[in-house]
Amino acid sequence: MNRRTPALLAILLLGLLPAIPGGAFASEYEYLPTPLKSAIDAQGLPPGSVGLWIQRAGDNAVLAQLNADRLFNPASTLKLATSLAALDQLGPDYTWKTELWAVGELREGVLDGDLVVRGTGDPGMVNEEHWRMLGQLRQAGVERIAGDVILDASHFDVGPQDPSVFNGKPLRAYNQGVYALHVNSNAHRIRVRPGRNGEAVRVSLDPPLPDVEIDNRLRPGRGRCGDFQRGIEIDADRSNGRLTLRGEYPVHCGEYELLRSVTEPERNHAGLFRLHWSQWGGELDGEIRPGRMTPLQEEPLVTHRSRPLADLIRVSNKWSSNVMTRHLMLSLGAERHGAPVTKERSRQALLQALRELDVNPGGMRVDNGSGLSRDARMSPYQLGQILKAGWEHPLRPEFQSSLALAGVDGTLRNRFNNGAERGHMHLKTGHLREVSAVAGYVRTQSGDDVRVVLLVNDPRAHIGLGRSLQEAVLGWVRAL
Repeated sequence: MNRRTPALLAILLLGLLPAIPGGAFASEYEYLPTPLKSAIDAQGLPPGSVGLWIQRAGDNAVLAQLNADRLFNPASTLKLATSLAALDQLGPDYTWKTELWAVGELREGVLDGDLVVRGTGDPGMVNEEHWRMLGQLRQAGVERIAGDVILDASHFDVGPQDPSVFNGKPLRAYNQGVYALHVNSNAHRIRVRPGRNGEAVRVSLDPPLPDVEIDNRLRPGRGRCGDFQRGIEIDADRSNGRLTLRGEYPVHCGEYELLRSVTEPERNHAGLFRLHWSQWGGELDGEIRPGRMTPLQEEPLVTHRSRPLADLIRVSNKWSSNVMTRHLMLSLGAERHGAPVTKERSRQALLQALRELDVNPGGMRVDNGSGLSRDARMSPYQLGQILKAGWEHPLRPEFQSSLALAGVDGTLRNRFNNGAERGHMHLKTGHLREVSAVAGYVRTQSGDDVRVVLLVNDPRAHIGLGRSLQEAVLGWVRAL
């Protein structure tokens, strides 16, 4: 069998195997080289639970396919669709604005009125940038705000959000909703450190929000370092700013960090405003509250611009940030339909962007655009078409480099460290209960570039079977 034979067989099979209702193919194995079939069988996975699409980039030859038109939950590989659409529609140099408006006169350093902070959903606003933004406010001549600070996050109109809905874990950073004035994606580092001689356990919060009270009930212990959260139980009253930690902490394990969300987004922004404004020597007489107000001035006091989109998708894709990717989809909607943007309009904008990239989104369900969903659906072929569109796009370098590099960074930093795959695969991973997914680009040993999609939806997919199959499939492709 020569090198082109698999491509010819794949083409024949695509033409001879019509899809039956529901998107499933009539055959169990459509075109699957023996090593890949054996890998699926070795995991004990039913063929219907696996979706596969492997295609060479140079000549579009299909090297393997299984259930290519069946809809699967793609988990975080859905971020490929959102990030490519954003890159295509908004451009690599697109930035988000956060504006500070005066509502009142500024005289001799005193703003005699309110300050409006108006956001457009900057997905990359972090401590340092927020601090610098308030430094610009001081440089604009404001020393004291005599009125209130009004947080205007009306750019997004998404309605009530409950971070516990997905899996009952509202403190997890990946579960946080969208907010047009997010800072740090509403995530906080809880640092736990044994005291001297192991006689106490200290707890601190980074950033140190002034209006969050820490109730430290941790006791020194001698447990195992590998225990879940090292024996720490966390509870947070997000509305009232109270963080409680209980349990016995194994002091011989040293310092430990947990990334959690301990406040509501508005309270987080308000706390950081107080903290950073005071660090610049600024004063505030009034309250910090949500609201929407139309300033009378023609220009804002300060306009802060985010890092460009090409930089931010490297964060959102490599580290699989759900919050950042959801902001990308809403920003697509805002640019196409105007603000305030709804979730439905942002979904429409994403699907339209895919059509313009020659990707057929028929049957696709994108939900929130991040893949953190039980309802999202996409076929391996559709995801393969997204990879194809990204490969052929003028901005391919920006798109491809936003994916995790095997054995080097992002979600793949601890995988393929010592194998032949290290440094030769740009991939987006996905992991949910009953879902394991990977998609991206692999450079083979013979120098070809291959697009790979592997989606597994099975009750056991998340407990190791899906990951083992990923390694088998990616290893086979790399060895071509």
